[in-house]
Amino acid sequence: MYFLTGWPRRLLCPLRSAEEPFHIQPSSQRFYFALLSETQLSIWFSRPSVLIVSYIESVKAAAQFGFYQKAEWKPDDSMVAVATAKGYILLFDVLGGRDEKYLYEPVYPKGSPRVKVTPGYKEEQCAPALSLEMKKPVDLEAPITSLQSLQEDLLVCTADGYLHVLHWDGLGSNGRKAICLTTIPFSLDLQSARGGPSLDLEGVHIRCMEYCVTLDGFAVVLSDGRLGFITPLSNTITADQLQGVWAADVCDGTCVAVNNKYRLMAFGCASGSVLVYMIDTTTGSMQLSHRLELTPKHYPDIYNKTGPVKLICWSPDYSVVMVTWECGGLSLWSVFGAHLICTLGEDFAYQSDGTKKDPLKISSMSWGAEGYHLWVLPYRQERRRQEEQDVEMVSPPHPSLQAGILQFHFIKSALTVNPCTSNQEQVLLHGEDRLYLTCGDPTQIHSASDAHPHTHLHPRDSSPLHQPPNPDSPLSQGLSTLLGHKHWQVVQIHSTYLESNWPIRFAAIDSAGQCIAVAGRRGFAHYSLFTRKWKLFGNITQEQNMTVTGGLAWWSDFVVVACYNFTDQQEQLRLYQRSSNLDNAFASVTKLHSDTLLLNVFRNMIILFRADCSICLYSIERRNDGPCPSASVELLQEVSMSRYIPHPALVVSVTLTSVRTETGITLKAPQQVAHHVESDACRQQELPFCPPVVLAQCVENVWTTCRSNKKKRHLLEALWLSCGEAGMKVWLPLFPRDHRKPHSFLSRRIMLPFHINIYPLAVLFEDALVLGATNETVLYDGQGSSEPLEALFPYCTVERTSQIYLHHILRQLLVRNLGEQALMLAQSCASLPYFPHVLELMVHVVLEEEATSREPIPDPLLPTVAKFITEFPLFLQTIVHCARKTEYALWNYLFAAVGNPKDLFEECLMAQDLDTAASYLIILQNMEVPAVSRQHATLLFNTALEQGKWDLCRHMIRFLKAIGSGEMESPPTTPSTQEPSSTGGFEFFRNRSISLSQSADSIATGKFNLQKTFSMPTGASAKGRDVECAENMYIDMMLWRHARHLLEQVRLRDLGCFSAQLGFELIGWLCRERNRVARVDDFVSALKKLHKDFLWPFPVIPVGSLNSPLKNGGCRTVLSSQLLKSQSADSLLNSDMDTAPTSTAPTNHTWMDGLGQRSKDMDTASSVHSSQHSPQTQDAFLSLLTNKVEEYSIGSATDLTETSSVVDGDWTMVDENSTLSLSQAELEHISMELANKGPHKSQVQLRYLLHVFMEAGCLEWCVVIGLILRDANVIKQMISFLDNPEVPPETVQSVRNGLLAVDAWASADCLGYKPFLNLIQPQLQQLMESTSEQVQPEAFQPASQASKLSASEGLGGAAVPRVEDTRGVAAPLGLALPSLEPAGAFPRPPSEDSPPEQTEEQAEEEGTYDCTLS
Repeated sequence: MYFLTGWPRRLLCPLRSAEEPFHIQPSSQRFYFALLSETQLSIWFSRPSVLIVSYIESVKAAAQFGFYQKAEWKPDDSMVAVATAKGYILLFDVLGGRDEKYLYEPVYPKGSPRVKVTPGYKEEQCAPALSLEMKKPVDLEAPITSLQSLQEDLLVCTADGYLHVLHWDGLGSNGRKAICLTTIPFSLDLQSARGGPSLDLEGVHIRCMEYCVTLDGFAVVLSDGRLGFITPLSNTITADQLQGVWAADVCDGTCVAVNNKYRLMAFGCASGSVLVYMIDTTTGSMQLSHRLELTPKHYPDIYNKTGPVKLICWSPDYSVVMVTWECGGLSLWSVFGAHLICTLGEDFAYQSDGTKKDPLKISSMSWGAEGYHLWVLPYRQERRRQEEQDVEMVSPPHPSLQAGILQFHFIKSALTVNPCTSNQEQVLLHGEDRLYLTCGDPTQIHSASDAHPHTHLHPRDSSPLHQPPNPDSPLSQGLSTLLGHKHWQVVQIHSTYLESNWPIRFAAIDSAGQCIAVAGRRGFAHYSLFTRKWKLFGNITQEQNMTVTGGLAWWSDFVVVACYNFTDQQEQLRLYQRSSNLDNAFASVTKLHSDTLLLNVFRNMIILFRADCSICLYSIERRNDGPCPSASVELLQEVSMSRYIPHPALVVSVTLTSVRTETGITLKAPQQVAHHVESDACRQQELPFCPPVVLAQCVENVWTTCRSNKKKRHLLEALWLSCGEAGMKVWLPLFPRDHRKPHSFLSRRIMLPFHINIYPLAVLFEDALVLGATNETVLYDGQGSSEPLEALFPYCTVERTSQIYLHHILRQLLVRNLGEQALMLAQSCASLPYFPHVLELMVHVVLEEEATSREPIPDPLLPTVAKFITEFPLFLQTIVHCARKTEYALWNYLFAAVGNPKDLFEECLMAQDLDTAASYLIILQNMEVPAVSRQHATLLFNTALEQGKWDLCRHMIRFLKAIGSGEMESPPTTPSTQEPSSTGGFEFFRNRSISLSQSADSIATGKFNLQKTFSMPTGASAKGRDVECAENMYIDMMLWRHARHLLEQVRLRDLGCFSAQLGFELIGWLCRERNRVARVDDFVSALKKLHKDFLWPFPVIPVGSLNSPLKNGGCRTVLSSQLLKSQSADSLLNSDMDTAPTSTAPTNHTWMDGLGQRSKDMDTASSVHSSQHSPQTQDAFLSLLTNKVEEYSIGSATDLTETSSVVDGDWTMVDENSTLSLSQAELEHISMELANKGPHKSQVQLRYLLHVFMEAGCLEWCVVIGLILRDANVIKQMISFLDNPEVPPETVQSVRNGLLAVDAWASADCLGYKPFLNLIQPQLQQLMESTSEQVQPEAFQPASQASKLSASEGLGGAAVPRVEDTRGVAAPLGLALPSLEPAGAFPRPPSEDSPPEQTEEQAEEEGTYDCTLS
């Protein structure tokens, strides 16, 4: 409602005086303030805050009258009455200055347009010159305790028990009556007044009194501490016409303040609390409405040490109350007890080093105009103490020696004075010269259509903010705009308007949050956030001729204003179009018959509440016939509410609501009862009105919306109420499920109360959020002995806040056995981003309440809540997150309701939700014996290994070790969200940088082992170490088992990731498994699997080279250079290094040493592979090849020509006989090289695996990887190693059989491999000869006749690629492009033993699949 901002300002009195002001009294409009010191009366002006006149009593008169004590203004500001210590009333006339009209004048810069165009420009900004004249004093002969001004009378209470009624004007003997308190009958209520028990008032006088206009009576505090209310039974105040009621059980009252708008009386007590009473309309008794007191929860140090209440001050709009105590401090509450600010705690009470500050003691305070300032007079002793410290200093007098007033600045919600519907989804606050808004950037306003306020979009579609605005959807701001940041959008009010029309009285914002209108003393102005410009009246006379009375609202792009026109002296309803100039010429004006008090807009209707207690409904229609759009207004209906409303000023807000088809009018009336009037507004004729229904009491604000959304009917058709300390209430509609019979009226809606931690200022209906604001403080430490204000008070800022309320409502519905309704409501909100949090909060709150309750709960709610949550897929996460945030002691109660954690763990595993399962593991570890948690951990570890969730695996290793060591103090943290599995290259390189050319030794020294990588608790005793070893062994066994499993399934890529991510010693393990699992049984299937795993395309050869053998009749395979210039290019460059035979290795070393040596050479050769080849390299390379492989034919130009047309469809066919230029051939090579090369990352990974297998001596795998990389050096080297006597004969046999199988397969199915196999034929021959078996030479012909025929029948001689050719390849083009899909997305290749029909079928499917990909 009201929020402190900035530092307080100190106003110094320009007149030096030893006297301190101790009492401040505002005039009725709060433009003037009367300040009293002991012999001095000063009048101050509000803006600018300056001293106008000061009256100083002579010494002689001061001795006669005594010191000044209290002051009171006449309602028309023309007189001031001052009470003195010796029982005199002094009356002063306040007179305007004779010659000099103004005391201060604004100085405008030269040439300022303000001077010329503004008639009477001086009046607005100037403090008027006034003078004071004392009239004849009145002697009441007893000390005066209280002064109270009525219209024509001044009521004075004296300590001798009398109530004096004085006339302001005729102060002779005739104008004076005295009523003795003992003659007024007091009873508990008016019914028992005659003859009932009465108070004995002998020797009692009135200590404090205040008049309440709307209750027509006086709230009094008697000298014995009793509280009472005195009502005059007739219009005149005479002794026999007064009747009093008193409040039972209270006898420590100190002061009183009344709230006219809400008919409340706030009594301060010696205990430090404030009791707020209302008058029961039926019996006339005083009833306690609520208390205002500090709670021990928030103010444990001070709540019972504040001393008695000293002062209570209601704000000018009566929406908040400020309280101060004898010990000091300020505290602010809303009208029904929501606590807003207190200066007795936090940064107000402590310095930054933790030392306590003295609270500010206050002798008097008063609100300024419209509540933007609080004028505070600090206590006299406070200043005296400061003065004594400062007197010794010879420097100029310290400011505190001069009279000082503190001015606290406030900003307040627009709802306090202008509660219209358009303010209801934005928070709008206004200070005296600026506005604070929560709306976001104007470009983002049409965020998402209402039907899908939170669409979870694909990452490519960026955020929902960039969707085009949906023209049909009503405006609803997206969450991101309203909650995107903590900052306010601050709009400075136009200074020209503010100068002449301060203070701002009303402010309104349109439903889109783009236009603001403000109204001050006269006229109004509006601002567009889009253009960032203000619009003011062009004609200043028009501005000054109107004053806004009933408020402002926006309808579409029109400002709707209820105003009073001074020229015609009548009330009017005006509509001004936003885009046209602000001028009466463009306004649509409707005359009204009575003063308007409240205005609101609903869809196309205006609702007015008037001073004669009637409601008027008008319809608005937009007209586009003229040059600029206008609006026509037509009266629909008038309804008198005078039967239900005792006083028109009591109605706080009037709203039309869309309660299903019935339209309701909501009024906030006496004691804040929300009346709901039902009618049917569909027809534009007389609306039938039913009598009002009371919905709720103590209501401060009402929110409703005119939008509708079929998916969220519960939230949009509800009525939201803010009820002060009682929190919020929602009047929720209940819908029949499916198509059942609707309920009778009473069960169609339900009122649900709930508490929230912030003060609500706006409700976002679809988003299930309440928006608010809160005060934050920033400390500043002053230096030096004389503390400045900045050190006494922290700097105050206002922060935006928001809160979700859905869990409260769901819980309330479940308590009332409305589970169906709760489920419908929850399902409609399940797409909200914070819905999981809502469910979690619901479980958490119920669990805390029930599990910590001391008494047994007859009907616990937790099982119902648990059952409710199982309806949602987030059930498992919700329970475990809630458990992890709750203390261990409550777990048994929780899991008794939701189910055994072991079962929940298994459900997570079945649902493949491993992270949630890991969280359950921690719960199991705390609730079960170690054996159980180890069993479950093993399950989870194996699943995580299988799925490649490496982070989780690392946590699980640590967890298993910790269970083993038995010394785990705290449960291990498991990640709540799985990090995306790191970069695709093996993470091996992240930990150590290895260039593949390094020696094998350097790699061996840097191997990982588990003990090094994972920190783990170490047992002190030998027994602990044994356990630890056993645990490590147990973990190693699982890791080995997984590695074996991967290798058996030929999942080399996964094996590499597994080794790199978990620091698994792959080389050591492979050495042990060299002759067991690290063998290759089927070379062909292993090769195919590698192609698939690493997204490596099968090699293709130009179609021409397949055709040419048929044309030429010869059997020549074309080896085009791009095949050689593939991954093996770099090693072939250095092939001369590898020509030395193996026998040159020193004989005393084992063959493994030779292998290590060779791998070094290999690496040096292949380390170049990633760098780009320069042109020179290519030339040298080509010539080198031509020398080396002369026995193989290089394809003729004609072959290449035919190829080119196939390889890339865009190239034109070249005539067969024409010779090709080199550039054409180069393009050919480049395209073929691209076609046969896999992704760079895969290449790095394969080279790394080759390195590992070489070090471990797994020759068969080295051969397979050498084949896929088509690296002749590797194959040569491996075959030369096979001669070594230490290599087991099975390995030699396996390699030989494997290569034979590959050759057969290549001849039949994958001709792309033939050129490479031909390249390494000498080594193959050597291998054949070295084995005992004789080999048929035909086996190594470049391509057998049969395969030639089978490959080239088909589409007119063009090759029909087989399954393996087409992986990731556009079959007809012969171009193999690396696929963008992850490896898992490919269909499995047909297994070797599947029947041919099935293979064909699969091949067909795969072919089509791949074509679509490319």
